[in-house]
Amino acid sequence: MNKKYLLGICLLSFGLTLFAEDGSKLWLRQASCEKASVCCSISSPTIAIAREELASLWRGKTVELQLFADEAHRKLGKEGYTIRTSDEKIVLGSTTEQGLLYAAYHLLRLQAEGADCTRLDIAEKPTFDVRVLNHWDNLDGTIERGYAGKSLWQWDELSDTVSARYQEYARANASVGINGTVLNNVNASVKILSSEYLEKVRVFADIFRPYGIKVYLSVNFASPMQLGGLSTADPLNEEVAEWWKKKVHEIYSLIPDFGGFLVKANSEGQPGPCDYGRTHAEGANMMARALKPYGGIVMWRAFVYSPSDADRAKQAYLEFKPLDGKFLDNVIVQVKNGPIDFQPREPYSPLFGAMPHTPLMAEFQVTQEYLGHSNHLVYLATMWKEFYRYVPPTSLKGVAGVANIGDDTNWCGHDFAQANWYAYGRLAWNPSLSSEEIAKEWLAQAFTSDPKFLEPMTQVMMDSREAVVDYMMPLGLHHIFAWSHHYGPEPWCEVPGARADWLPSYYHQADKKGLGFDRSRSGSDAVSQYPDSLAHVFNSLELCPEEFLLWFHHVDWNHLLKSGRTLWDELCYKYQQGVDKVREFQKVWNQMKPYVDEERFQAVAKRLDIQANDAVWWKDACLEYFRTYSHMKYPEGVEAPVFKLKELKKVKLSISNYECPSADMLPRKNSSLE
Repeated sequence: MNKKYLLGICLLSFGLTLFAEDGSKLWLRQASCEKASVCCSISSPTIAIAREELASLWRGKTVELQLFADEAHRKLGKEGYTIRTSDEKIVLGSTTEQGLLYAAYHLLRLQAEGADCTRLDIAEKPTFDVRVLNHWDNLDGTIERGYAGKSLWQWDELSDTVSARYQEYARANASVGINGTVLNNVNASVKILSSEYLEKVRVFADIFRPYGIKVYLSVNFASPMQLGGLSTADPLNEEVAEWWKKKVHEIYSLIPDFGGFLVKANSEGQPGPCDYGRTHAEGANMMARALKPYGGIVMWRAFVYSPSDADRAKQAYLEFKPLDGKFLDNVIVQVKNGPIDFQPREPYSPLFGAMPHTPLMAEFQVTQEYLGHSNHLVYLATMWKEFYRYVPPTSLKGVAGVANIGDDTNWCGHDFAQANWYAYGRLAWNPSLSSEEIAKEWLAQAFTSDPKFLEPMTQVMMDSREAVVDYMMPLGLHHIFAWSHHYGPEPWCEVPGARADWLPSYYHQADKKGLGFDRSRSGSDAVSQYPDSLAHVFNSLELCPEEFLLWFHHVDWNHLLKSGRTLWDELCYKYQQGVDKVREFQKVWNQMKPYVDEERFQAVAKRLDIQANDAVWWKDACLEYFRTYSHMKYPEGVEAPVFKLKELKKVKLSISNYECPSADMLPRKNSSLE
């Protein structure tokens, strides 16, 4: 009997190890089963998808899909739904077919999690009307800040060849409630509005439509000149306005449910209305008038800054707040979550709350531009939930997420980066969900619901973002990354002729006295852009939350923090803590081997190895550099540096802002950097 038992254990272990997955199934990994009983009296492409998903994957009692027109369902809106269990069946109800599809995915999610589905009484509706992914994909196949291969969109092959992954992409988005896709980079090529490319865009729209996903396009403000041959793009010029009206009519004749435009204007060299002495509102409204008859919207980005004496963190507020109430109602101003640029930690952008008469949407970055690209395990739901502590979701019209999706087999480069795509969608639907429950949802669907796996890996995910902040830029440090590609530390970076606000020294302000950017009332006074209650807290060296301390204050090296340690000692301990945490993640992951297929286990292990080495690189680079100003010793418990500053200053990664570095490009412990 013992021998049989041991043999069984061995066979089980062998099977678990032998079975491998490449990550391509994302969180939609449920195995097909015998056809379930699904009843529905209506027929449409969307209903066909819902029926097929349930028929092939659902293992429970009969499911009935019903359209309702009662008051309770009308209150849930066009995308809301109910799931109710009786003795005989489960009824999915909605006022629309799209709501029924969302309900189907909700039911299947519950099954994948192992939830009790015998007594369901669920009513759901999305918090935001607009829930979009922004793809920074270029027409040549590159992705700006993309770290998972090349673009998913094969423009050269369209319309003759259509990849099966387009439908898989739509399915994944619909399963988490994402209802829009911006296909191309905010640094937009004018070619996207050409008749040739609009025919290709129509292919995507036709594939995505049954999944409830609208297509949007990023557009170049100078398109009337570069594509239309006009001498100007002045938004108050009648010929320009007429050009946009004709172009919009052409788009809607091909794509009747086209979503609208995303515009990056007068930012980082992009053309815009300010080139003609016009305001952002005048530029956006001109486009909005063209889209209005068709129900389209303009998402106008507030990411603007220019060389000036004003603190970069203040510039979007200074430029947009005076325009409050001047935008048409089909314009949504899209504001990054923080005032600088998707840093590992930022205070929220003060524009939120400062424009009560203008529809706003938050822009989050799902792709990890400043978070170790696809080499580092960083669960971002905790970051986004931190944002919602300050910005009530009810104040927003929508959300946008800069996508982390490429043509890699596993879609996102790092298997755990899939969790951020998933979490973005779930929080876009319901921002009151906790980071922890979303992590558990994703882990159960993507790997296993076994508690021996679920509990420790949930904790890893929950700790991961804070660990990255600690080993990169603790205590409010920000934007001290390597030039251009933003991978790895370079607080010493100097580029002849470069703008000051593109260089790390602008942000860290290290000197012999201390460290940090003084945004108090005695400094740049960025604190005054926040509500009085917060401005008071941020302005005070004693009251300012320590996670934002160096964001708002230039702090003396010997200043005592709440821990009783000096700023220097606390900085050192934070960096060490980040390193230690990643090593802990490695240990936990190694214990998960019995619960994970071999292919994904090894892939994650290799990236954790890179991350652990990168954490040491960050620690050594930053502390050795700042030590040249503090002239202070490392406190007890902080490891001596592995890398020397002289060596680290020689590190130049041969990557662009379209790439993620491979392990062989990176500094490694116990290896020469010469």
